[in-house]
Amino acid sequence: MTRISYPERLDREFSLPKCKDGPFVLDLFAGCGGLALGFEAAGFVTVGFEKDADCCSTYRHNLDAICHQQTLRPDQALTDGAQVIIGGPPCQPFSVNGHQEGNRDDRDGFPAFLSAVERYRPRVALFENVRGMLYKNQTYFNAIVERVETLGYIVEWQLLNAAAYGVPQNRERLFVVAHHGTFRFPVPTHAGCPITAGEALGELAHAIPDGAKFLTPSMDAYVARYEKASKCVRPRDLHLDQPSRTVTCRNLNGATGDMLRVRLADGRRRRLTVREGARLQSFPDWFTVNGSEGSQFNQIGNAVPPLLAKAVASSVLACLENRSPVGIRGHRREPTLF
Repeated sequence: MTRISYPERLDREFSLPKCKDGPFVLDLFAGCGGLALGFEAAGFVTVGFEKDADCCSTYRHNLDAICHQQTLRPDQALTDGAQVIIGGPPCQPFSVNGHQEGNRDDRDGFPAFLSAVERYRPRVALFENVRGMLYKNQTYFNAIVERVETLGYIVEWQLLNAAAYGVPQNRERLFVVAHHGTFRFPVPTHAGCPITAGEALGELAHAIPDGAKFLTPSMDAYVARYEKASKCVRPRDLHLDQPSRTVTCRNLNGATGDMLRVRLADGRRRRLTVREGARLQSFPDWFTVNGSEGSQFNQIGNAVPPLLAKAVASSVLACLENRSPVGIRGHRREPTLF
């Protein structure tokens, strides 16, 4: 059997006819639609809520779905009838680069997310965030879990690495699911056999696209100092024989020592294009990102990889259909002893 290419696989995974009567999902802090694309491909119907205009435009254009442009607040009326609420509440309050200020940060989206769960009581609620929630902000995380438990849900969480689900990128993120007893996290599909950056980028990795941006000699010197100071053993170029480092807004959009770049045969180092960043995030090539180049990079860097989203969505669908649980049990909060 001929092995299909990575771009062909993405096209097959996400070019399915749109389901019109699948379970209804509220997608909060929806971004450009990475989480929604995975859920739609698994058979759900999504409605997004997102404050950024470019993200809403991208979501509507690619998903042929409603995306309301608005800033989410607690106690806000949204849309009735959702069986599932999903979302990626802003992670800056919990990320290292965002200074990990947690609920002291006015960018914190969890009050609005939790308010929606309390108001609409879906059968399943799910959110994705950075792993930092489990560490410096563990007290706040435990408070979130406890509040959801008071609504009658079982709450489980798991750190999932996107590379284990066919995404050509080492990206570990926290997934938290509130349910009523039959949910299991998806079994990895690519454990031990990850998709490499070279497989993902294919011919793009060796091409010089129009408007290509190269590192200047001064940037090369800065990178050399950065790597020496951080005791980097292997240059932090994109190595085509292994999955990429985590794709972020910062290393796509910022001219930093940590930026993602391709080393060409002539020794020059080229910054990634939006399309290359999208492939590393597992967006199919037909997925068009709207807005300025900087906005496009930010949308891609902030997104949940659609392949990982689809794997999780399939587990949510099995839970809704009360199928016998198959998969990985998540972590639960230890009960308080009196």
